[in-house]
Amino acid sequence: MQQLKIGDVTITSIIERDGPWRKPADMFPAYDPEVGARHLKTLDPVIFDPASGMMYITYQTFVVRTPHHTILVDTCTGEDKGYPAPMDFPKQRWLDEFKAAGLAFDKIDYVFCTHLHIDHCGWNTVLRDGRWVPTFPKAKYVFHKREYAAWEQATKEGKQPPGDVWRFNCEPIVAAGQALLVDDDYTLDDTVWLSPTPGHSPCHCCVNIKSGGQRAVVTGDLMHHALQCREPEWSTIFDWDAKEAAVSRRRFLGEVAGTGTFVLPIHFPSPTVGLVEAAGSGFDYRFVR
Repeated sequence: MQQLKIGDVTITSIIERDGPWRKPADMFPAYDPEVGARHLKTLDPVIFDPASGMMYITYQTFVVRTPHHTILVDTCTGEDKGYPAPMDFPKQRWLDEFKAAGLAFDKIDYVFCTHLHIDHCGWNTVLRDGRWVPTFPKAKYVFHKREYAAWEQATKEGKQPPGDVWRFNCEPIVAAGQALLVDDDYTLDDTVWLSPTPGHSPCHCCVNIKSGGQRAVVTGDLMHHALQCREPEWSTIFDWDAKEAAVSRRRFLGEVAGTGTFVLPIHFPSPTVGLVEAAGSGFDYRFVR
């Protein structure tokens, strides 16, 4: 992703992995091969690999630098978590890009998690002397309070996804006194705030960034692929509530279409940033280059 600048804020990405990842039919239960093939012919070629039949999926963290704060939005999968395949890919790239961006662990002010799935909160913690501790020692971590409570309860019931995500990535942050457990309408300042987009997870949120009369939105997993703009009802196999996810996605796309709002979905491949336009019964995602 090229660096995005709005007003006096800059947004860059730190990539953990990219490339072909999953076939559309394996990702979207409602996928219609004929409809999908028609869309793929007219969508930007960066989103799909015809040779493998797989979608390009990127795992990345967004770094938001404002005049007052350095913020990370979502922290990929992290290392030493014991994740099963295919989440056991090498993680060194993330560390290398973090350093190349001129960042240091103790210089991060806030970590925002759009939700608490395995691939969005992994670098929240690192393993030190057999204990999981916050990776960013001076940062406050922003978790939605009901999202946190839902995964805490799921863990107690043995329903936690592979890797014991809550116990490894989330609970140690609260224990260290570095968590901010917030509501839907949490606002950091006049530049950064949350908006609720539930469905993919219990209380999934988008992170809004505004400066100089422009707005950008990190959409987390509100959508994983540009096909979901054309077909907002195509929810994924990973959604907590597929119907609610579709409602949130269509509402969001309708709100930003034609407004010039920069959209930053975590899993969209480079150049990632795009603008949304209405197109028939769905929407078009147009990458900004």
